[in-house]
Amino acid sequence: MLSKIKLYLKNLDWLMFSSVILLSAFGLLQIYGIALGQLDNDFTNFNRQLMFLAISLVLFFIIIFVDWRWLKSLYYYFYFLAIFLLSSVLLFGDTIRGGTRWFSIYGFGFQPVEIVKVILIIFLASWFSNLATKVKTAKHLVFSGLATLLLVALIMAQPDFGSAMIILSIWLVVVLVSGFKRKYFLIIGAIALLSSVFVWNFVFADYQQNRILGFIDPARDVKGTTYNISQAVIAFGSGGLIGQGVGFGSQTQLKYLPESHTDFIISVVAEEWGFFGILIVLSLFALFFYRGLSALEKVNNDFGTYFIVSALALIFIQMFIIIGMNIGIMPVVGLALPFMSYGGSSLVSLFILMAIMQNIIIKSKINY
Repeated sequence: MLSKIKLYLKNLDWLMFSSVILLSAFGLLQIYGIALGQLDNDFTNFNRQLMFLAISLVLFFIIIFVDWRWLKSLYYYFYFLAIFLLSSVLLFGDTIRGGTRWFSIYGFGFQPVEIVKVILIIFLASWFSNLATKVKTAKHLVFSGLATLLLVALIMAQPDFGSAMIILSIWLVVVLVSGFKRKYFLIIGAIALLSSVFVWNFVFADYQQNRILGFIDPARDVKGTTYNISQAVIAFGSGGLIGQGVGFGSQTQLKYLPESHTDFIISVVAEEWGFFGILIVLSLFALFFYRGLSALEKVNNDFGTYFIVSALALIFIQMFIIIGMNIGIMPVVGLALPFMSYGGSSLVSLFILMAIMQNIIIKSKINY
């Protein structure tokens, strides 16, 4: 057993792991700095995030020893677990600011959609890897699409438009790398266009429409709909080259910047660390993606390839949306910046995702 542990740790991608740890530590530092500006110096968010990071690390070093083939064999059961979680939160979850997205467990919030993202990646990687030696047909595309759309419908019912779009994006990425004929993508594009008209008129609430309209015209409602993004852009630009210092960001500490520890944490980095801080964050993300893409060369199974591509896509798309939202090139959606934003569900789920990736990479190195 000890020799197996040494072998796995030796083949762990420590550069990828280090990039994630440093991003998480950077996020913790910003959450601590935000607390400094509160009158009562309430470090509850910092303490909880530190605890979630500890839990995430424990889970990480357990899951890297769990054979990924076991996960693949249970992918249907995981999918039904996702349906159960999303249905249960609609029935029994807490409604906060108009959204029913969380379970409250002993004072801690659990957001099922975060673990559902991991489950969907397992499900799609398993489904498409089983088809690796077969000709991909329309029924394969339709089945995976309907399975994904069921999750999307349950997520939209919460409502959580941002996570719903992430779920759809994961499916689209897997389809793109699966080798389907080009005509299918033209059909998907046409369906997406027609669906967007339907969603705009019959699904979106007024505040969701206003967010998108505010993105198109930032001057539309500066004190209302576009207030958050206006303050984020101000904070982002006020940091200059080296920033105002941790705990000294004016927009953050004077509470002009809302949701500074979650949706807009990258604006806090820009304000307090300046261009230098943003460069550090982007460099760490770049290292993470570089190591992930480099590992694909050694992965010797289709499930592993699909899983890693999907996981990297999830983290990249979410990172791109959040950073774009903070600089005004994307509409406001409720998503977390991977590894950095406050949120136990997101952090734990991402470390589970990372652990499965590392398990695939390690076993491919050992059996290469």
